[in-house]
Amino acid sequence: MLVAAAVCPCPPLLVPEAAAGAAPELDVVRAACQEALDAVRAAEPDLLVVVGEGADNALHEAGARGSFRPFGVDVDVVLGARAADADSTVLPPSLAVGAWLLARAGWDGPVRGYEVTGERSWAVNGEDGVRIAGMAERVGLLVMGDGTACRTLKAPGYLDDRAEGVDAGIAAALRGLDSDGWFAGLDRGLARELKISGYSPWQILSAAWQKDRGTGRLLYEGAPYGVGYFVASWT
Repeated sequence: MLVAAAVCPCPPLLVPEAAAGAAPELDVVRAACQEALDAVRAAEPDLLVVVGEGADNALHEAGARGSFRPFGVDVDVVLGARAADADSTVLPPSLAVGAWLLARAGWDGPVRGYEVTGERSWAVNGEDGVRIAGMAERVGLLVMGDGTACRTLKAPGYLDDRAEGVDAGIAAALRGLDSDGWFAGLDRGLARELKISGYSPWQILSAAWQKDRGTGRLLYEGAPYGVGYFVASWT
């Protein structure tokens, strides 16, 4: 069963070397991610699964490698501890950021990564959420995803008047453990138009959270660079 989850944004800019001179601007986001991961660690999961958007639907084992070289910096990461039987697959950027956060947090327990596309239905994502929650007796999640990328004129997706309201809905769902099923009802076409990378990961989280009670904390909410970033803790 899922015992705790950390929700974090996935921009490569979270890695200070990639952010260069702008690195201090996201210090508060990094600190919030650390707090969310500390809560997952405190729940003592037997397995931590990192979920993030990518080009394929694929499971990555510990030892899978990622790199920020495509973003102009000489930084490589490994998912979990370096193992002799390292996974030969390559992590998408979202999971590479997740692997970086785990290394920064000192996570040394069992870990796997799940790469998921953004073009799937709630039914498929929901099935995956239930399956992932059953991978171990006590499962923790690190869920990587950004909100809309259309909050300002200089945002990657330019300014879209719908973006602020959708990000407000995301924040409320994360704060409230998605008790009203907001993520299940998020329109896939709208998510695509607003460049939301958390669409599938958040749906998987919602389906995996099979509890009547719990505590949802929104540790950070903002739109630096015109992109909605959220950090949340579910315990």
